[in-house]
Amino acid sequence: MESVSIEDFYKETAALVPADINKEIGHFNIFKIDDFTASLKKGSTMPYNRRAYYKISIISGRNKAQYADKEIDIEKNALLFATPKIPYHYVPQDDNQFGYFCIFTHDFLVQNKSGVVLDDLPIFQPGGYPVFQVTDEAVEEITAIFKKMYKEISSDYAYKYDLLRNYVLELIHYGQKLQPATSLYPSHTAAARVSSLFIELLERQFPIESPHQKLQLRTAKDYASQLAVHVNHLNKVLKENTGKTTTDIISSRIVQEAKILLKQTDWNISQIAYSLGFEEVAHFSNFFRKQTALAPLAFRS
Repeated sequence: MESVSIEDFYKETAALVPADINKEIGHFNIFKIDDFTASLKKGSTMPYNRRAYYKISIISGRNKAQYADKEIDIEKNALLFATPKIPYHYVPQDDNQFGYFCIFTHDFLVQNKSGVVLDDLPIFQPGGYPVFQVTDEAVEEITAIFKKMYKEISSDYAYKYDLLRNYVLELIHYGQKLQPATSLYPSHTAAARVSSLFIELLERQFPIESPHQKLQLRTAKDYASQLAVHVNHLNKVLKENTGKTTTDIISSRIVQEAKILLKQTDWNISQIAYSLGFEEVAHFSNFFRKQTALAPLAFRS
């Protein structure tokens, strides 16, 4: 099964990329379903693939949606949430398809500084409820949010992407309110508690707001010590809950902050390296290149 990238999406749809998108860390865009009517005609099939981005759609029209092992017949209106973790597609069942959809990457929401980890949210959990058939009244409320996004992305407002992040979070919370209570409040096991405390401890160190500020917890052993658990236990718990090791999660969060500092500050590379816990600039450069395939200066430019 292939994974469809952001670049693949634009090639397949010939959609226009926002002119100022390169100023942003991460990616966001919004579209009208109507603009894709020709390629979404009855009987056409969206490839059943994973996408390397998140997608939220509000669609009016008869459709058949397939998400993981679920197949849902949609008679009129649907609100859909898609995650890079799970393959999906939907097949229009009539020629009257209307609505909006937005696509965004994980890095896009990182900048809102809320500590939100998308894959920890119930709406994006495997086995969750990502497709909702909604009323006409709900469609009006949801469409109003999409219309504000559609208008805002074309504006010259300096902080429009901050506003767009808030609209995306509003859609996510709207969807989570539609979920059964059992999926919103899972049993809180000891392992889940350790995972939750680790993420809280990690996020508490960010954002980095001064070149004199320095990460205090840098390694898996540092976090295990703070949580009063053995480092092997912490690794086991995180691997079971997230599929990633402690070091992988820490490295991912540090590189996200590094991208923000490189794009949004004028700090030199030495200052950024120090604030992120690297004693040597060369160590930071090697770390960043390993994570992104780019040198820090190349990413900044």
